[in-house]
Amino acid sequence: MFSLFFVLNHAGGIICEQLPIELCSFSVSNSGKRCLLENNFAASDGTTAYQCKTSEVALNIMHDWIESDECISACGVDRKAVGISSDSLLQPQFTAKLCSNACYQSCPNIVDLYFNMALGEGNLTFLRLTV
Repeated sequence: MFSLFFVLNHAGGIICEQLPIELCSFSVSNSGKRCLLENNFAASDGTTAYQCKTSEVALNIMHDWIESDECISACGVDRKAVGISSDSLLQPQFTAKLCSNACYQSCPNIVDLYFNMALGEGNLTFLRLTV
């Protein structure tokens, strides 16, 4: 937690590239852009290395946000998710968790992400579930 405290207090807010990998996915930077986990190179021992990056996906509703473990669990998302994808919206188990009261009423960051992805891709099934 010290490193997070340092990032928030000494850098003027969350900078995705300075976040620990385990806090990257579903976080929002001080500029309001979503952080995303990328696996852009392999380490010398053959394992995949991950890096937190700032995406071009911006939010108007929040800045400096690290999603809570409660919301990660309630919404059925994975902190180790690489990139941003709407593929999970096609899975009924996922949309059931995303539309549950525990997620939909308490986790606006995650709901906003998937709602906007569905809107952008014309996923009418998901949009009907959330209205």
